Amino acid sequence: MDPILVEQKGHTAVVTINHPPANAWNLTTMEAFEACVNALEADNQVRVILLTGAGDRCFSAGFDVKDAANGPKIGALGRSLWTRLDRFAKPVIAAINGFALGGGLELALSCHFRIMADAPKIFIGLTELNLGIIPGWGGTQRLTQVVGKAKALDMILFSKTINAKEALAIGLVNQIAAPDKLMEEALAFADRLAQRPPIAVGCVLKAMSTGIYEGLERGLEVELEGSRTVRTTEDCQEGFTAFLEKRPPVFKGK
Repeated sequence: MDPILVEQKGHTAVVTINHPPANAWNLTTMEAFEACVNALEADNQVRVILLTGAGDRCFSAGFDVKDAANGPKIGALGRSLWTRLDRFAKPVIAAINGFALGGGLELALSCHFRIMADAPKIFIGLTELNLGIIPGWGGTQRLTQVVGKAKALDMILFSKTINAKEALAIGLVNQIAAPDKLMEEALAFADRLAQRPPIAVGCVLKAMSTGIYEGLERGLEVELEGSRTVRTTEDCQEGFTAFLEKRPPVFKGK
């Protein structure tokens, strides 16, 4: 059974974590995901990545304790891959179809957008302190960036889990949906993103992540580089032409 499934729908690649029952991360799953990320990064036909979990119970429950012997390797890959997604030049959407706990929520936090199924038994949280450990795949940093220091401390130190409505209220997710409508709404959101000019989208993502990781001055430099890049693209010409012709632009990523 393939631990990572990929299905392309238009310019969107739907990536499914397929490691039941909890879609947890062992070394095999992590290495398959790394290969998937490599392929999607190089594929010019893919403009958006939509990430979800197999089944309807778990998006991902984080680290697979059954593969504890490979813990150091899994942890190193988790930290590097989650950061790579956070800095990815193509939009990544997490469709949170079930529990997202520990490393699973850390993965969702590394995505640019999060859409969560709204159901009474679906919760998300960084619950590592219940085991006497701490979030180690970026959770202390990214949760703080998204919801603020006070709320992040409250969630992490008390291992609190929250439902979809609570997550939406604090800005942890961008959108919620009925479970049977989650993928439909997530794909519609992905399709809208895919219609945006891919080169310009990539430049925006690169400039934003550079500012976060490397500081404001370097972020402004990368923003300027991006401004110069997009001026020479066919998409730029198409955008201005479509504006003058009063029609929707059709961007080709050139």
